[in-house]
Order: sequence, then C-alpha cells, then structure tokens
Amino acid sequence: MFKKILITGASSGFGCGAAIELARLGHAVVATAETWPQVRSLRADAAEAGVKLDVIKLNLLDELDIAHAGSFDPDVLVLNAGVMEGGSIVDIPMQRVRESFDINVFGHLQLVQAIVPKMVARKSGKIVWTSSMGGILVVPFLGVYCATKHAIEAIAGSMKAELAPYGVKVATVNPGVFGTGFNDTGAESYVQWYNADSAVVPMPDFGDSLVGQADPKEMIDAMVEIIPAEEHLYRTMRPHATIEAAKRWQETEWTQNA
Repeated sequence: MFKKILITGASSGFGCGAAIELARLGHAVVATAETWPQVRSLRADAAEAGVKLDVIKLNLLDELDIAHAGSFDPDVLVLNAGVMEGGSIVDIPMQRVRESFDINVFGHLQLVQAIVPKMVARKSGKIVWTSSMGGILVVPFLGVYCATKHAIEAIAGSMKAELAPYGVKVATVNPGVFGTGFNDTGAESYVQWYNADSAVVPMPDFGDSLVGQADPKEMIDAMVEIIPAEEHLYRTMRPHATIEAAKRWQETEWTQNA
C-alpha cells in the first residue's frame, strides 16, 4: 500500500537516499531541505533519478518553515534532520549546545505537535525518529550530540506508549558510523570556536575514527524497508555489529566504577 511520507533533512545522506528510493517505489514523498539551494539541488537529484519528489524548504530554526511543513498530513512522519557539534562538555559554547537541541529535538517536536494530532484524529499513522548509536551509548567529545539523541530516545519511547491507544505507531532508526559526510562535518565543526590555548580539555584527533566508515546503502535500505511497513521492530540499528556494541555499553553502565 502506497503511503504519504514526509522526511526532514533529505538534502543529503540517509534522508536523500531514503526519499528517492521511497519515491521510486511509488510512495508520495515530501522531502525537506534546510536552504533554497539545497531544495533546488534535491529537486535536480530527483529528476536525475527519474522520480517525483515534492521538495520543500524546512529550516528547523525558522518558525514559518515549521508552520508550513506542519500543514502537511502524511501517513508517516520521518524526523531525520540533525546536526553534530564536537567539543568537550566543559568547553563547547552554549550557543552550539542550544542550536543542537533546537534543531535535533525542539524543532522536530514543534513539527510533531503540528502533524501528529491529525494522525490521532484518524487513528492511524507513524512517526519515525532518526536517533543514533549515540542515543544508546556515549562518544566522548560528542556529548552534546549524544545528549540530543538520548533525548530523542526518551521522547520516542514516551510517544510510543502515549499514542498506541490511538493507532499511531512510533519507531527509531539508529545509524552507526556511516560514510555520508555527516560524521566528518561533526568532527570538524569545533574548529569554528576552539582555542587550544584556552581549552580546559584538549580536543583529540578524530582522524582514526573516521577511517573505514560503513556504506550508507545498508542504512538507507533498512529505512526504505521499515518506513512504509505495517509491522517491524521498534528500533532499527545498523550496521548489525553496532547492535552488540550498544548492548555491551549498556551492560557496562551497571558494572563499571565511577
């Protein structure tokens, strides 16, 4: 059965790949991009792929953009947009902390509060949050990013219980380290503000952690499968090896010393 699907953060990476492939399968996809140049670029990508995408501008820091996106009535809402800001917790500027939560969490919550009441009214629909392996475990010097994803895990879990009586499903997607460029950007982001001479905790070299990133197709294929599906697991994490790493991390929190 074909679905109406709205995907945030579709200008690149998982969002772009999933939007194009879902459209190729015949779903009616509204794909959002943060800036007008990204909107035009995504439209060009869709045309080159031979698929029909309805592409709109959605900057999650812009109230008017959120209101416009909230006017849509999709069967499935995929909350995929996000930013990653590197830096130690004691050094990262509060502006960057607030922006990370405003984009990853609060902007999406505003969109949820605009769209999901329509799902509740008709007693059908689904919300898919793009969380992260960082929503389960913590990566040092990416603590703010992980904090936003931990928040998403709590929000999604609460929504799942709250909306189930009304026929609305909630799920998470939890990518590991994939070569979309997102992790590379996050690893470099701190150079805009970091000062090695005044930093309380010196930043490490992220270079080794960016080597051997997985092929994004694995995560995109999983998203394309579960987004329109009627039945699937609550959490979809890829690569598969990351699942065991996340479970081991959770176990250590009960056993390791402070």
